[in-house]
Amino acid sequence: MLLKISDLRDREIININDGRRLGPIKDIDLDLENGRIQTIILPAYDGGRILSIFSKNDELVIPWENIRRIGVDAILVELSGHM
Repeated sequence: MLLKISDLRDREIININDGRRLGPIKDIDLDLENGRIQTIILPAYDGGRILSIFSKNDELVIPWENIRRIGVDAILVELSGHM
């Protein structure tokens, strides 16, 4: 399946652990050597209160390993803990 990065930006990001909508994709980290997405980056919400292992200043960084499914309208991710 081929997918454009611009198509990813239009999808809703949802945490499957609590059903919370996390917002739009702000940026994507690519591994150019292997041609793979490493992380998706979202703007931080709730005053920037996010898990420290996923945080980077005012961003929520989600590793590719935490993406569970990319659907037509949404991207489901698995993040544990409270945000």
